[in-house]
Amino acid sequence: MHAVTDISTRQVWDLLEEVTDPEVPVLSILDLGIVRDVKVDNDKVNIVITPTYSGCPAMDVISMSIRMQLLSHGYKEINISMVLSPAWTTDWMTEAGKQKLKAYGIAPPNHSQQVCKTELFADAEAVQCPHCDSWNTRRLSEFGSTACKSLFQCNDCHEPFDYFKCH
Repeated sequence: MHAVTDISTRQVWDLLEEVTDPEVPVLSILDLGIVRDVKVDNDKVNIVITPTYSGCPAMDVISMSIRMQLLSHGYKEINISMVLSPAWTTDWMTEAGKQKLKAYGIAPPNHSQQVCKTELFADAEAVQCPHCDSWNTRRLSEFGSTACKSLFQCNDCHEPFDYFKCH
């Protein structure tokens, strides 16, 4: 660990790029768009984050990961605050983050609001399979491995997959 003598906002943003989401480790917290603001005042760092869901259990781990990342680089005075308004939206995710989700096997949020009829759910959103790119998919459950995802299955390749819900 080294002592920080000149703190810049850009340095802090660069370090935050290395902090990953504990539920989807291929995404940084910047990919998710949950970091709302970074301010540096003398040698104090203030970071504002917004959870993807108001009850997201990962936020405590994310806050601790931010703190550990900055401490390991010599930052000592760190304040992390959480704001709920305005509510986080998938619009805040980066395009790179959406591509990382797809490569990881999770369908990224679909902002085109395409609607299809399925045998399980009338007027369900059309979701592209991250494995074979087929749009011939069906929702199995409103909730997947976490509350922010739904469980789908591809009717072509038959693979199940999570879909990162739009909101």
